Amino acid sequence: MRGAASARELARSSDLVIVVVGFDSEVEEVVFGRDGVLEGARPGLVVALGSTVAPRYSKRLASRLAEKGLVLLDIPLARGEAAASSGKLLIYGAGDGDAFELCRPVFGAFASDIFHLGPAGAGQVAKMVNNLILWACIAVNDEGLRLARRWAWTRSASPRRCVTQRAELGHGHAGERSGMPWAEKDMSIVLEEADRARLSLPLAGTVKEAIKGLKIRMGLGMPEIPEHP
Repeated sequence: MRGAASARELARSSDLVIVVVGFDSEVEEVVFGRDGVLEGARPGLVVALGSTVAPRYSKRLASRLAEKGLVLLDIPLARGEAAASSGKLLIYGAGDGDAFELCRPVFGAFASDIFHLGPAGAGQVAKMVNNLILWACIAVNDEGLRLARRWAWTRSASPRRCVTQRAELGHGHAGERSGMPWAEKDMSIVLEEADRARLSLPLAGTVKEAIKGLKIRMGLGMPEIPEHP
């Protein structure tokens, strides 16, 4: 294994580039910016996007890269830090099916469950739904634990033992270490996509505010969320 001085250098010597950053503005910088992927890319290069972004952004990005002769695959990642360390991430894949199958052995190096769900954007839709359920579980888990503490449940048993594995991704020790930095972004994506689809998701709005309240009580910072380009 060897490193590269820039995304351009990496793209120049690669058939597949995997991008994992926090926000779409950072995807723009890595792919289209100075010394970015596009500057070193050859026709046919596959760009796999492991970041969580809005589905509409992923579809637009796929079209922009196709104009340059590049292929975009959606591969938003799930399951958190522990799964990443053990190579057991989950991939919600989407994009060109043939390209995806060619890349599957590479994805298998860090993911144990790999799904191809359809055309560009489909993977981000699945991750968006996953995140809505995740943050809802964390929010209701927080309320349940506070209710338990009010009734002095902690004197006889640990409430955390009743926490599901899914909710622990954000509410347990890993959540406290990470600060749950993606909570606001994830829920903003859900609400923006619901607005565009003219869907009423009142619980999703409540979950966003509940997660914000949880982070405030935990003393966690509120990240600056860059606007979509």
